[in-house]
Amino acid sequence: MSAETVEELIRIHVATLFGCDADGRLRYVREPWGDPYAPPRFFMGRTLRGNVWHFRHDLHEKLTRELNALCWSEPVATDLTHPPRSLSAVRLALQACDQITKEERGPAYLIPETVQAPTEGVLITTENCHVLQTEFPWMLRHILSDIDIGPVTGVFARGSAISICYCARLSSSGAEAGVETLEAMRGRGYATTAVAAWAVAIRERGLLPLYSTSWENLGSQGVARRLGMVQYGEDWSIE
Repeated sequence: MSAETVEELIRIHVATLFGCDADGRLRYVREPWGDPYAPPRFFMGRTLRGNVWHFRHDLHEKLTRELNALCWSEPVATDLTHPPRSLSAVRLALQACDQITKEERGPAYLIPETVQAPTEGVLITTENCHVLQTEFPWMLRHILSDIDIGPVTGVFARGSAISICYCARLSSSGAEAGVETLEAMRGRGYATTAVAAWAVAIRERGLLPLYSTSWENLGSQGVARRLGMVQYGEDWSIE
């Protein structure tokens, strides 16, 4: 796997995704730019060694107790592609208090140290950020701001970025990759290149490069496969 255990990785993963209070309740999402926004009401990180779970800080105590009991009853998975046994019960408990607006499940990976910086992947800085102007102006604004948003990498064509990778989440121990590729340029390996360059830049900062997606996103899972990423768990969140 890596120098980190599965148990350590899933906890670093949670700490990179969310800001929690002293009781482990979810307070905000660790997006590196803009104002913190509300996390999901329920989150479970599943691994083949055990599960960790957290609830949003504003859930009332009765619901918290009910969810906690369901989480304790959830067996350790032998296959993370299979739905959690408590899935229906957790949904019902949350729906009884408020409508579910979003639910996501998907694999969580560590990008290994063996990934090398590709020559086509370029670190985007204030000096060359004009390449973002045409297709990714929203990222250009963030790079030019005074906020440390972490490394941003990209692949260029004719002086313009066609695929970028950035820190969708950022903490003192890890960073979660966010990747966007122009629709017309997908399926050509550009996202893989951008993510590889990003992972190298993240490790140079002394952070762990993390990557997660949904079970339905086969293209994103293909990036993970091509870079030899190691799955250490599964995210399950409900808003």
